[in-house]
Amino acid sequence: MSEQFEPDERAKAAERLRRAGYSEADVQREVTELEERSATAARIFDLRRIIGGLFVLYGVILTLTGLTDSDAEIDKAQGININLWTGLGMLALGVFFLVWLWLRPVAHPTPTLPVPEEKTPE
Repeated sequence: MSEQFEPDERAKAAERLRRAGYSEADVQREVTELEERSATAARIFDLRRIIGGLFVLYGVILTLTGLTDSDAEIDKAQGININLWTGLGMLALGVFFLVWLWLRPVAHPTPTLPVPEEKTPE
C-alpha cells in the first residue's frame, strides 16, 4: 500500500518546497504524480492478482493433465481422477480471487493538501 503522511508532515514538506522556490501548483502536481505512481504499484502487486493468477495457471495445467490421464494413472488413485478434480478446484479458487479483485479494487484514500490561507487586503 502507499505510504501516507500525517497532515503536519505534509504541510512541512510543502513549506520546504515553497521555500526552495516551487509554487503551490508545482507542489500539488508533484504530490499528485507520486500518489498516482504509488496507486499503480499497489494495483500491480496486489496479492489477490498474484495468487489468483497462479491458481488459474496451475489449475489449467492440472485440469489438462487430468483430462489426458490414462486408466492406469486413475487406478493408482483408487479410481478418482485426482488431477482433474484438483485442477478444477484450483481453477475455481483462482477465479474467485480474480473476481474478488475485480469487484473490490484497492481504494486509496486521497489525502488533502493544506489549504493556503488567503490574505485579506487592508
